[in-house]
Amino acid sequence: MTGHNAPRHTPPNTSDLTPDWRAPVIGGLPADQRLIGGVRELAEAVVAALLERVPVYRRLPREQLTGELTRDAERRIRALAHTVRTGLPAPAEEFAAVREAAARRAEEGLPLDAVLLAHHLGLEVCWEFATRHARDGDAADLLVLNRLLLDQLRQAATAAGAGYLDGRRPAGGRRDTARQSLLSALLAGTSAQAAASRAGVRLPAGYAVLCLSVAGHPDEHSPGVDPGVAAHRKLRRFEAELDHRTRQSALAALTPTGGLVLIPFGSSPGPAEVDTAEAPWPLLGATLAAAARAAGAPVLAGAASATPAEVPGAAALACEVLEVAQAFGRPPGLHRLDDILLEYQLTRPSQARSRLAALLEPLADTGELLTTLRTHLAGGLNRRHTASALHLHPNTVDYRLRRIAALTGLDPTRPADVPLITAAIAASAAEQAFLAG
Repeated sequence: MTGHNAPRHTPPNTSDLTPDWRAPVIGGLPADQRLIGGVRELAEAVVAALLERVPVYRRLPREQLTGELTRDAERRIRALAHTVRTGLPAPAEEFAAVREAAARRAEEGLPLDAVLLAHHLGLEVCWEFATRHARDGDAADLLVLNRLLLDQLRQAATAAGAGYLDGRRPAGGRRDTARQSLLSALLAGTSAQAAASRAGVRLPAGYAVLCLSVAGHPDEHSPGVDPGVAAHRKLRRFEAELDHRTRQSALAALTPTGGLVLIPFGSSPGPAEVDTAEAPWPLLGATLAAAARAAGAPVLAGAASATPAEVPGAAALACEVLEVAQAFGRPPGLHRLDDILLEYQLTRPSQARSRLAALLEPLADTGELLTTLRTHLAGGLNRRHTASALHLHPNTVDYRLRRIAALTGLDPTRPADVPLITAAIAASAAEQAFLAG
């Protein structure tokens, strides 16, 4: 076995090594090779030790433990192997990543002592793994490895402490504060030009105003998982993807359950012109869908477009569209007034709405008939589609449609009755939403 006192050498083609450096050899194998060879096993052992000895980490979602934290542990282990192999400190970006991770832990509400202890435990697990096969003659190499691990711990703890303080500070700096001021000015209907100048942006031709409802992520309902941490991670992923898709131009006021987003579109108008071009709705719909996928939760949005001066009215309309879409069970995604014109109109209280809803009262105690009617209309009046969707025989669908006609006087198979039936269903849903609210 080659001990630490053996002559040092620099292998050929290793310009990243310090002069005459030789990695410590433990149990006949260079310690860096042992670390790299067991990187996955080691990362999983670090996370397991964290869960066992720092109970607060058990509050984190499982996908975070097996995903982000395990990947971070692997990255730290590779950085340590680099230091052991070269005798050089890990690259600066490694400790920048440590700082960013600690800031996230602070935002999630984990205490600082737990965050710092995580780094101690990680290097303790690495030490035990790298030295488990140590021999009698390895003492000098063990001392070198110990010094390297302590240096790594010192740098990691310093970066983690600084990052934790970053995470505890109010979100955003002067630029973000200026952007929030711009958003507030736009929503309040006050002059936004000065606020835009402070934020370093030019007012666009218009904004797509989105009023969002964000559903819960499964982790928010998982036993033993801190729902606040899971909700915060969901929101962070949503905002990160939204920033990426909009090149950080979106103005947002969001919580884990929803909020408002303003996405600029069109070129900035000159003093004597106003660009009234419509927002690029297909692209915005794709942006919302991508952000929802990143969040891991369905997102339903009411949307409207407006010039900067019209933002307050557009925000009110977008939220009304969202309420109507929710009341009528619209699927996740982006919905505009044009998508729900009938439903929107029928949510306005009137004698006509009440009378339309009353047309379906004979079906109130026959849930299967109303379900059949809704499914039949949604499927384009195709009896075979209705039968397949409800797992029924087509003859059963025919029987139910005849029963609906007998009870209500409205025949779903007669084209002249279909518009009235559609309006009655919408009015009934609007009445129920009104009574529930």
